Amino acid sequence: MRFILATKNKGKLEEFKRLLDLPEIELLTMDQIPHLRSISIKEDGNTFLENALKKAKEVSRLSGIPAIADDSGLVVYALGGKPGVYSARFAGESATDEENNLKLLREMQGKSDRRAAFVCVIAVASPKGKAFTYEGRCEGFITEAPVGNKGFGYDPVFYYPPLKKTFAQMEPEEKNRVSHRAIAIKKLRNDIKNIISAFMEEGCL
Repeated sequence: MRFILATKNKGKLEEFKRLLDLPEIELLTMDQIPHLRSISIKEDGNTFLENALKKAKEVSRLSGIPAIADDSGLVVYALGGKPGVYSARFAGESATDEENNLKLLREMQGKSDRRAAFVCVIAVASPKGKAFTYEGRCEGFITEAPVGNKGFGYDPVFYYPPLKKTFAQMEPEEKNRVSHRAIAIKKLRNDIKNIISAFMEEGCL
């Protein structure tokens, strides 16, 4: 059974394959579907759920294959949920990870409540529009300064209490056991029989 992952990022494809661990599912990327190579779907939703659903439904409709999409980011409670859906461009449209981290740390100066969560929402949609969604959350705290040199994004400033490390101090295997994306993918994996059954009823698989 083929599913298309709504990305052109080979790294994300490999991560999904590893975490999903379902030999019966063949995962493709948009780059493997010729007419999707030039397609770019604007993530203009107000929530992770809206963005994930939009990407999954649009890619599935355009490809004729059930699609999986995700949207994720950092939610900081003292900042009213920011940076949220703007996590990748918190310091500007072409901001680097370092610039986003520095902006976040500036906005957190003097704040005693440093609670935060990484959130990932995954949507699975059929070409006919039927969809399933799964959310993963990983709770932690924002550090006073970056710590660690692994990972990407906000990993150096996100401290995970159970392991007493930032995400940027963790080995990839360690992070993949506790991350928001790993939690969401596990929920999808546990529900795969329902997804397949529903899509087969629609004649999409």
